[in-house]
Amino acid sequence: MMPLDLTIPKAPFGSSAPASNDDAVWRFMWEIRSVNLFLEELCRLRADALGITAPQWMILIALADLDRGSGVPVNAVSKLMKVDSSFVTTQSKLLEKKGLLRRKPSTSDARIVEMSLTDRTYKHLAGLSSQQEAIDKLVFGEFGVRGLSEFASKLAGVRQRLEKARLKIALDL
Repeated sequence: MMPLDLTIPKAPFGSSAPASNDDAVWRFMWEIRSVNLFLEELCRLRADALGITAPQWMILIALADLDRGSGVPVNAVSKLMKVDSSFVTTQSKLLEKKGLLRRKPSTSDARIVEMSLTDRTYKHLAGLSSQQEAIDKLVFGEFGVRGLSEFASKLAGVRQRLEKARLKIALDL
């Protein structure tokens, strides 16, 4: 039996353009998958330093990004991470036991749990800031703020269209 050829189709010799639209789509998808794998590995390395999992690290990063001083509801974190709120609830309880975040009922609605980072976690993140700035410059420096914002917007558009495509395929089944 012949082995399956999993190489990414290349453009014709001397051309920088993909051989076809299908080739360009598949190359884009493989590149996105590769980027995702590297991002997951970076999260895992950061998480290992705290003795937590990569998804738990992402909860901490989501809180750092979203918190404006009054805590962040579980559902806001789950929406940002694209996971079920029960997952964030379970994982945040484990992070609370480790002293990395605080959970408290909302003052306006006791059914809502608001989370915030502990001083220990803020100190840990502050200790990483210069290293993170260097990594950000290495990875994203060529874009500049405007270029990176535009690229992120285009990726968000692709994500939204992928969500629609997923729904269309699910309905067609």
